Amino acid sequence: MKITHAITASDIRKKYKGFELDIPELHIPKGFATALIGENGAGKTTLINILAGIRLDYKGRISYFDEHETNVEKVKERLGYTGPGMYFLPNWTIKQVAEVSGLLFDTFDPGRYDAICTELGIGEGDRNKRVSTLSDGNRMKLTLAAVLARQPECLLMDEPASPLDPLMRDKLCSMIREYLEAGNGERSVLFSTHNISDMENVTDYCLIMEHGNIVEEGFVEDLKEKYVMVKGETKDAAAAKEILYSFTESPYGFEGICLSENVNRLAGMDIQMEVPSLFQISVAVMKANTKLSFS
Repeated sequence: MKITHAITASDIRKKYKGFELDIPELHIPKGFATALIGENGAGKTTLINILAGIRLDYKGRISYFDEHETNVEKVKERLGYTGPGMYFLPNWTIKQVAEVSGLLFDTFDPGRYDAICTELGIGEGDRNKRVSTLSDGNRMKLTLAAVLARQPECLLMDEPASPLDPLMRDKLCSMIREYLEAGNGERSVLFSTHNISDMENVTDYCLIMEHGNIVEEGFVEDLKEKYVMVKGETKDAAAAKEILYSFTESPYGFEGICLSENVNRLAGMDIQMEVPSLFQISVAVMKANTKLSFS
């Protein structure tokens, strides 16, 4: 299958005091949902803000929609961004959000916006409610409604699940999948998260970040072939620890992630092997690259 890209980037660098974002190469596959996974402070928000054109104080090159455009201003109608915090002015009403969005974006559909607001239970029929009166979760819903009403070609979403309750997180996954399916391969999503478990079922491709670097990436099914979950008995723990990529021991035995290419080195041990979840792979990769101590 030939993969084209919604966004490509090279030599992206942004320095802060004590932190540097350094991305030599980045590819966001077109037609898929890509998860940007990493612990707090890994650089996820900085990277998404750069890709969305919110931050312009960086070095590097970004091109959109399979190399056809490098000026983010020229593709802003085709990009949709959602982020945490107070995205709209607090004194705006739900109705005014629609009015302003219509002025800013030619593709904004007020009827679709109103339908999504109703579907998500925003305002409970009262479109004169002010943004400041909404909960964090409902503000995120409102942002989603405003962006999805434009039907952009690429969604850039910074921690969209964080303020949402479990039911709405499930709904968010359904909305992302519906958005992609309606695009017939022409729509793409990049969302960041520090906990992939709630969003795993909608993730096609993933990028794992640590300390401003991409330390692992790939289609989920490929990563599940690259890594294997291994469980075994205490008697084999010491020997297995030298082979496994990540390792956890308890009085009942051990478990960890192993590179599939190293499985043959576990021969002779009493072990069980399972296909790992993306959550398990992500945690293993982050543990292997974090500055936190787990000893």
